[in-house]
Amino acid sequence: MRPPLHRCFSMFLAIDVGNTRLKWALYAQAVPGAALHGHGAEFLENIDRLADGDWAGLPPPTRMLGCAVAADAVKRRVETQMEELWDVAPQWVHASSAEAGLVNGYDHPTRLGADRWVAMIGAWHRLRARGPARPLVVVMVGTAVTVEAIDAHGHFLGGLILPGHGIMLRALESGTAGLHVPTGEVREFPTNTSDALTSGGTYAIAGAVERMVQHVRRRCGAEPACIMTGGAGWKMAPAMSVPFELVDSLIFDGLLEIARHRAAA
Repeated sequence: MRPPLHRCFSMFLAIDVGNTRLKWALYAQAVPGAALHGHGAEFLENIDRLADGDWAGLPPPTRMLGCAVAADAVKRRVETQMEELWDVAPQWVHASSAEAGLVNGYDHPTRLGADRWVAMIGAWHRLRARGPARPLVVVMVGTAVTVEAIDAHGHFLGGLILPGHGIMLRALESGTAGLHVPTGEVREFPTNTSDALTSGGTYAIAGAVERMVQHVRRRCGAEPACIMTGGAGWKMAPAMSVPFELVDSLIFDGLLEIARHRAAA
């Protein structure tokens, strides 16, 4: 008789709590490349439905590691849903001076956002698995946009933070009389207000990425790779002038790497 799935594997639950949604993935074990046994997303206002919904039929995880930019109250709601189903201790990643081979160059390392830190770890190991070390620019396009620089030795050099598309548009609407227009298209020469707003926000983000690539190229003396992630990353593809790779799972990749390194320590 074949044993139940949860006896065959040490299930690992990875959770990414952003500004608007919670994303989760259940892996067969806490190592990069592990088989994926389920994944999903839920808006933060609906977190309390997880135990009776998406999580109800999952094999019980033996480990959980999460990344959250939301308030502690939101993390507590996640933990409450886990407690209803499983006997597993929740663990949340916080930025530190070094983790999983990456060195944190922030002035105050613990003040770096956990999502930025985890995404950089995921991107760094993804790049290292492919061949010789090289500098890296990591971009997350979501409610906010971050653009991070890492040198070829795995040192985080610093990064940019700027508003995402939605925040830019809301700021213009609230600060400009009579400006309430639908979302437009990205065009090189916009000829209406909707297109002008959408194009302006998109090219502002693209420009920040391009400028960081220039900074890294000059600082490191080598052409950096560029990896992009985030729910709105696909919107940026037509507007980018530098080569980049779009990876949806970058934070989950980082959580798997952190879990693997912690287990081996």
